[in-house]
Amino acid sequence: MGFKLDQTIEKTNTVPSQKGGLERWLKKEITLFGSFFNSKKKEGFYSELAILLKAGLQLREALELLSGNQKKEKLQFFYANMVEELDGGLSFSEVLKRRREFTEYEYYSVEIGEESGNLGTILQELATFFAQKNEQRRNLISALTYPLIILGTAILVVVFMLRMVVPMFEDIFKQNNVELPTITQYIIGISNVIEKYGFAILLCIGVLILLRKPLMQKEVFKREWDYLMLKIPFLGNFIRLVYLAQFTQAVALLTTSKVPMLNSVQMAKKMLAFFPLQDALDTMEQRILKGTSLHESLVGNLVFDHKMVSLVKVAEETNQTEYIFRKLNQQYVMEVQLKSKMLSTIMEPLIIVVIGIFVGVILVSMYLPMFKLSSVLGG
Repeated sequence: MGFKLDQTIEKTNTVPSQKGGLERWLKKEITLFGSFFNSKKKEGFYSELAILLKAGLQLREALELLSGNQKKEKLQFFYANMVEELDGGLSFSEVLKRRREFTEYEYYSVEIGEESGNLGTILQELATFFAQKNEQRRNLISALTYPLIILGTAILVVVFMLRMVVPMFEDIFKQNNVELPTITQYIIGISNVIEKYGFAILLCIGVLILLRKPLMQKEVFKREWDYLMLKIPFLGNFIRLVYLAQFTQAVALLTTSKVPMLNSVQMAKKMLAFFPLQDALDTMEQRILKGTSLHESLVGNLVFDHKMVSLVKVAEETNQTEYIFRKLNQQYVMEVQLKSKMLSTIMEPLIIVVIGIFVGVILVSMYLPMFKLSSVLGG
């Protein structure tokens, strides 16, 4: 979503303005698919808007320039509609608040920037937040991609052996009436299940993959999935650190803008879509309302580690909340980067060992009856 500063404002007036079926369809698409304006687009949006404002453009002109540089019509309409609402007398924070694509954290931060005259700085901070969020997502994908490719390939090898190799041995054993060990019977049973229901199983997996996003929009499924991910060894801790990095960065930005801690917790809870952290922040909020100190409100929750509790206690004693949360954010970001590399390094040999065990079990189970078969043929 790049832009050119030498483009004229007149060029941006070419945004489609016809009020027909296309416009209604675009508006419907934006409403139905809230994720179309995702974190990656937000990073570019806030970063480019901050640059344009610091270059001396007015907010309306900057939005028009961004609108004119969009290749997709729905994004052109999205920005152009913002300009129309600004012309209608709304503030920029009110414009954001009217759209489900933006969280309370975002429009409240923008409102503070407007009131303090530091809108450009706040927009740059928001750009930094989403840039870091996108980087953490890339780290997670990078850490899991290669091990998952190995896992997928290994699973195909095991399925091939169960579907093609095992039935060949089974026919030989039946022809010679060889008594089969228990482990061989189990493997043959699995092979028969794959032969009879393999297509149905594959179809179910495909349907689950297609339905993943709709299911994750249901709170009950999303909650169970988040807590399940948190329980996975090493990976769960990695995901926890990713969300703690986002939480500490959000609180650091809000405290910089002089937002009370309770309000910061409430906004972060709405912004971070990870139920274990949301539940922890809800407990934290209830404790603060009852008069508990900030660091004590963190105690006893598995999401927050001892390091955070200790440093938050220091922040309360020294009145350096913003500084401490920025330092915590830096530390969590570094831990995420290190653990993303470790995750890839550890998972690869672990997957190979596990799949090797499966292949070894299949081979052993097939060769055990062969010894009896050789004795029968020899006799």
